[in-house]
Amino acid sequence: MIELYYWPTPNGHKITMFLEEAGLDYQIHPVDISAGDQFKPEFLAFSPNNRMPAIIDTSASDGGEPITVFESGAILQYLAEKTGKFLPTGTRERKTVMEWVFWQIGGLGPMAGQNHHFCQYAPEKIQYAIDRYVKETNRLYGVLDRRLESHAFVAGDQYTIADMASYPWIVPWKRQQQDLQAFPNLHRWFNQVRARPATIRAYEKGEPFSNRPTVTEEGKKLLFGQMAHNIPLRA
Repeated sequence: MIELYYWPTPNGHKITMFLEEAGLDYQIHPVDISAGDQFKPEFLAFSPNNRMPAIIDTSASDGGEPITVFESGAILQYLAEKTGKFLPTGTRERKTVMEWVFWQIGGLGPMAGQNHHFCQYAPEKIQYAIDRYVKETNRLYGVLDRRLESHAFVAGDQYTIADMASYPWIVPWKRQQQDLQAFPNLHRWFNQVRARPATIRAYEKGEPFSNRPTVTEEGKKLLFGQMAHNIPLRA
C-alpha cells in the first residue's frame, strides 16, 4: 500500500497519474497547503522540506520497514523502480527519461510556478517579474514542442515518468498566459495524455479537494511567507 500525502497541485497530480497507470493500491492523505498542514510535525518527520507530495510505502520491495520518499521526482523514480514500469532499464533510454524528468523539475516547474505566483498571487503586479516568467514559460513550451516534433512522447516512443512529470505543469496553460495551439506538437501530446484513462482518474481523485475555497490572505502568508525561523521543528 502506498500512503500518499497529497494536494491537487501539479506536483501532486504527477503521483496520482503514476499510481493510476500502474494500478497500485494507494490511500490519499490530504495535505491542505493553504491551511498549513505541511507544517505538522508528523508530516515534517518524513517530508523535511515541508512540501507535498510525499509517500510512505508500507510494502517495501525488500520486505523491511516502510519506506518514506519526499520530492515528486524522487517519488516517480522510486515507484517506477518498484514496479518496473514507465522507466526503461536500458542505459541510454533510462538516461533520456531522467534527463527530461530533471528538466521539468529544474526548469518547467519552477518557472511556471513563478509565473503563477507573480500573475495570480503577488499582492502587487510587478510587470518585469510577470514578463520574465511568462516569457521563460513560453521558451520552455518551445523546448518541449521541438522535442515532440520527432517523438511521440517526451522521452521517445514510449509513455514514461517524463510525461507524467511535465503534463500537470502544462494543464494550467491559460493561467500561464500561453497559447497551446501555438505549439502544435505540444498540443498533440497534451491531448493524447489528457485522454488516457489513468490521467482522467488521477484528476478525478483531486476533485474533492479542488472545490475548497480559494486561497485566503492567511493562506498566502503560509504559502509565500515562509522563513527558516517560522517552520516548526520536525518530530
